Amino acid sequence: MTPVKIWLGYPYPLGATWMGNGVNFAIFSEAATSIDLCLFDSLDASRENIRIPMTEHTDQVWHIFLPDVRPGQLYGYRVTGPYDPTRGLRFNNSKLLIDPYAKAIAGDINWSDEMFAYVVGGEHEDMTRDFRDDAWGMPKAVVIDNAFDWGDDKHPRTPLHHSVIYETHVKGFTKLCPDVPEKFRGTYAGIGSAAAIEYFKKLGVTAVELLPVHQFVNDRTLVDRGLSNYWGYNSIGFFAPEAKYSSRGVMGGQVDEFKSMVRNLHTAGLEVILDVVYNHTGEGNRLGPTLSFRGIDNLAYYRATEDPRFYMDYTGTGNTLNLLNTRTLQMVMDSLRYWINDMHVDGFRFDLASTLARDENGVNKLHSFFEIIHQDPVISQTKLIAEPWDVGEGGYQVGNFPILWAEWNGKYRDAVRSFWKGDEGRLGELAYRLTGSPDLYQTTGRRPYASINFITAHDGFTLNDLVSYNDKHNEANGENNYDGDNNNHSWNGGVEGPTDDPEIQKLRARQRRNLMATLLLSQGVPMICAGDESARTQQGNNNAYCQDNEISWLNWEHDDEQKALFEFTRKLIELRRDHPVFRRPKFFQGRRIRGSEIKDVMWFNPGGNEMSDEEWSSPFVRCLGVLLSGDTIDVLNFQGDPIRDATFLLLVNAHYEEVSFVLPGQKDLEWHLVLDTASEEGFASEPKKFASGDDLELAGRALTLLKLGGGSQAQARQESWKKRPVEVPHPAPAVAAPPTSARKKKKDGDAKSTS
Repeated sequence: MTPVKIWLGYPYPLGATWMGNGVNFAIFSEAATSIDLCLFDSLDASRENIRIPMTEHTDQVWHIFLPDVRPGQLYGYRVTGPYDPTRGLRFNNSKLLIDPYAKAIAGDINWSDEMFAYVVGGEHEDMTRDFRDDAWGMPKAVVIDNAFDWGDDKHPRTPLHHSVIYETHVKGFTKLCPDVPEKFRGTYAGIGSAAAIEYFKKLGVTAVELLPVHQFVNDRTLVDRGLSNYWGYNSIGFFAPEAKYSSRGVMGGQVDEFKSMVRNLHTAGLEVILDVVYNHTGEGNRLGPTLSFRGIDNLAYYRATEDPRFYMDYTGTGNTLNLLNTRTLQMVMDSLRYWINDMHVDGFRFDLASTLARDENGVNKLHSFFEIIHQDPVISQTKLIAEPWDVGEGGYQVGNFPILWAEWNGKYRDAVRSFWKGDEGRLGELAYRLTGSPDLYQTTGRRPYASINFITAHDGFTLNDLVSYNDKHNEANGENNYDGDNNNHSWNGGVEGPTDDPEIQKLRARQRRNLMATLLLSQGVPMICAGDESARTQQGNNNAYCQDNEISWLNWEHDDEQKALFEFTRKLIELRRDHPVFRRPKFFQGRRIRGSEIKDVMWFNPGGNEMSDEEWSSPFVRCLGVLLSGDTIDVLNFQGDPIRDATFLLLVNAHYEEVSFVLPGQKDLEWHLVLDTASEEGFASEPKKFASGDDLELAGRALTLLKLGGGSQAQARQESWKKRPVEVPHPAPAVAAPPTSARKKKKDGDAKSTS
């Protein structure tokens, strides 16, 4: 063994840090009796070439400094202590462990029984220790040089209420893209390529939200079935970008490639949001492998039940990270700051975020996790987005996260899906969702941009499949179609899956336009799932987490209908960008504007009258008009001047049949057609005008948007509306039904359409 200089080192920072004159190694373990640092010459080495005892430890951090080590060095740890699962102690120095603070990780797990700290298949399950060495099949951490030429890179800092988020997968977005050089397809370089950036800019999104890029584990059970953990919700390294997404090899090049991607996106004015998984790790339950945290300090990193042999599982993955432990909570905060300060990302979407705020009594809004983030001058200034649920009791927390946080609004998704599916009794909730969900966020001092609105996401049906399938079709996952959600609020239009029926095809195209238009014309922050703008399909699979293939990858060969949907989506985003009335930073109040009878938001039935209490309480209607006034004074620009905009009338009709809608307002008011989803083009190709009091034939299963014209806004403000507004709360708590005289007779086909 080659002699190596060994100095005492420092307990901070944790991880392997290149200091310019050597590398400092520091690792936390509260219960270990000793720790060895292992250095490797190559990835395929069966054992370390140097093993160095770490004799110094300060405040439960073991540390050492090696002046002869340089960036590129492969390393791991062996941690010694009791192997006693009955006490929650699972030390086994036969197993090579990944540094929790590793900035880069090289190699994949070469699965075998040796990766488990116990004798797999033994009669005592996890109680019998396995003494075989596993270094030959384990990934290794890589020492990196963190220096990088960022140039004049700056965070775009797009206000959240101006944002349009595009959720995508690093590999899946460009894997089949012909405009990206072949060697960059499916990589960070592909996302940061000129072709990808041109696409994002053409579509008009402001932020790219990447599915997990932390180094993750492909579960042994999936690998045995010829599948993989495609989505990446199985983290094993919270500081290391996933090496498989790098075009530069696996020896640390992924770090610079990730930074180059961020720099390129920032140059184009695009923000980068990371989907992060701090609620669990890829080590699974007590019968899972020992890869890192479990073997370093099991009870510090994981939450145990009253019987410490077993894990608390609020995540459905077998374990829950222990954020009640100070050092584990520190690791999460250090990770967040690292991705902000060193990798320049702009925000985070926290997977199963309710788990992060759990203490002994359940989900706690005063949890240290929130307190630390809120006072942190770095983390608190980024975009913080929660997935506000987990699988534990009381885990559904939509609307309950504190100020500074936005949330994936699952109630928005379900309400919009159900409305356009044709379900009864959904109109009142739709009113809340269209206006930023004030019922969820207003009373706690939050704003409409606390609501991240989405209709589809990576988890579930695509937009195309939502209108093409009644049932999930997950057979390719190898779980007998038991996996995935059964409650999708989807409707196939009459035939399950692909069809040649032109009427069903036409209906599905209209439904796609309805859903996309609703998303982009609602208050709050819209999130588009990658490929929905071009009607991507997963063949009915609503849980494609393990499908690293054409089922999940974006197909860039589009027919005329798919191209038309892209153009429709692009124009919707442009409309939203150009008109602040669709992205207000404050809630509507339902109040009159300076004494006139126009309110900032008004609700009309098809008779042209403002809704009455009785109409709101009817469970049968599926048609509504929403007037959005752009002439309010409560929204100001940075200089303190009122932001003026046009006034719009949004009409939605989820009835199967056509409805005559009387346009509100006194005579001489003029409405200009902006878009009609009943048209294949969606947006009006030529000016089409209507007068107040006219009957507009609103097609069945359609959305129409009109813009108030015919005179100045000042003149329009003085007009008296057709009926004095009824004093009702905003929005009304139930459903608005048009008067019987304004409704057409329900057809037999309508009942069939809601099944």
